[in-house]
Amino acid sequence: MVKFHKAALAAGGRDNGPPLRWAVELVYLETKGSMTMTISPFLTALGSEGPPANRAKDMDLYGWLIGSWEMDTVHFLDDGTIQKWNGECHFGWVLEGRAIQDVWIRPKRPAPSTMYGTTLRIFDPGIDGWHIIWNDPLNRDHSRQIGRAEGKDIVQLGTDSRGLRTRWRFTEITANSFHWIGEERPSESDPWQITYEHLARRTKP
Repeated sequence: MVKFHKAALAAGGRDNGPPLRWAVELVYLETKGSMTMTISPFLTALGSEGPPANRAKDMDLYGWLIGSWEMDTVHFLDDGTIQKWNGECHFGWVLEGRAIQDVWIRPKRPAPSTMYGTTLRIFDPGIDGWHIIWNDPLNRDHSRQIGRAEGKDIVQLGTDSRGLRTRWRFTEITANSFHWIGEERPSESDPWQITYEHLARRTKP
């Protein structure tokens, strides 16, 4: 018979918020031995409950994304082929609440991944905008952008690992849904071409 014991340990005396507010130690006691699993000090140092009070307003542009989402994804290929998947994405406060980090996964776990990447979003008061740093090691894909509000939308402009200009947009934003549109073009004189769309629905706050 296996007995289950959960002991909550303060995360280095700091309030890092759920799910990293406590370093949770799970101890499985068995007749012939035991196993211990803990949340790493790295994760407790990375995560944060929220932004500092003096920067909270600046963080509103992306702060509404905090939580977990599921999504339907459409990929438009150059030859006219359309690929469809489901997926998931998760957003959290990091670096003492001075940044937001996310993970985008396609398709949903536990299916084999065709995308597994992360974005770091950092507000820069010097440019009144956000530095957006995306990397998907699985596809060797990376991009740097600047994100700002445009009307009711969020628009990110930059370049990707192929040297193409990119425009990624959060549109049709509500508390529990958003429509993400990814576009690219070789040069300023070329028209934008939609390559990806994500239709996301919140699953957890």
